[in-house]
Amino acid sequence: MRYKKFGNTGLFVSELCLGTMTFGGEDGMWAHIGKLQQDEVDALVGRALDGGINFIDTADVYAGGRSEIMTGQALKNLKVPRENVVVATKVFGATGTKGPNSRGMSRAHVIDAVKGSLERLQLDHIDLYQIHGFDVATPIEEALRALDTLVQQGHVRYIGVSNWAAWQIMKGLGISERLGLSRFESLQAHYTIGTRDLERDIVPLLQSENVGLMVWSPLAGGLLSGKYGRHQQAEEGSRRTTYDFPPVPLEHAYNIIDVMRAIADAKRVSVAQIAIAWLLHQQVVTSVIVGAKRVAQLDDNIAATNVQLGAAELEALNKVSALTPEYPGWMLERQGDYRHKQLADSQRG
Repeated sequence: MRYKKFGNTGLFVSELCLGTMTFGGEDGMWAHIGKLQQDEVDALVGRALDGGINFIDTADVYAGGRSEIMTGQALKNLKVPRENVVVATKVFGATGTKGPNSRGMSRAHVIDAVKGSLERLQLDHIDLYQIHGFDVATPIEEALRALDTLVQQGHVRYIGVSNWAAWQIMKGLGISERLGLSRFESLQAHYTIGTRDLERDIVPLLQSENVGLMVWSPLAGGLLSGKYGRHQQAEEGSRRTTYDFPPVPLEHAYNIIDVMRAIADAKRVSVAQIAIAWLLHQQVVTSVIVGAKRVAQLDDNIAATNVQLGAAELEALNKVSALTPEYPGWMLERQGDYRHKQLADSQRG
């Protein structure tokens, strides 16, 4: 397990992060994702820590707050030293009593929500507090001032954002710099070998501004796990058969799976490991969030950290999964050819 510098901070996190969406689901969409009980959660968290994972991601809305409760209880049951684990959670959605101010990123909701998360997690601080979505009703400045208050009070160490567009992230970074507020150190976003949309605008932004990237659903809800293919149907009850999310163009995915399967067979590893290994080979990626229902699944994911992809293998994977050129990207690339060559030549010299 390797550890990567987190955003523009001195914090280091494991290249894999344990996702907790499978914890405690009893009804609704959460029941399709996972129904793990406390003993099963303890086993997964323990195995993750033994495997070198020091990063755990949850959210106040997962399973109606039960995911946070189980995550905190597991850390307590396992007697994990607080400084040995980086705990991330999120704020935005409604939890508890549903009212007109029980969601979003208003100062009122943020201050109330962090109290609830700290109580459920049984912690005195949250290492990474993330905005879970974009709130069209709340000015970004109000949300950032509220989050900065939590940092100043010691309830939160760092802040991040999830599922925002490039212009929204950049506007937030600009406001933080102008007002001297805590800035976003990470983006949590969907990024897979089958869905590389992030590379159009967001990846260059993250690299330019030194913002870390946490990847959610690296297997696209199991679609890229090897259980599915053009002529292969997953077993009844598997996640993709009951909850078809996130969206991926199937024919495109099947072409990629064919190439991944060939590489996986040659290396004698799982297709899922190839999908995760491809992400780990992307320089912009800080940590890949892996969720599991069984310890064996988690072990397979952890083993991906040992998979090395050669230049020819990466070329084949990149070619089959390449994005369709879009404007202004193709124009910027065309106009920049000469200057890219100049820069490359100067660096070789």
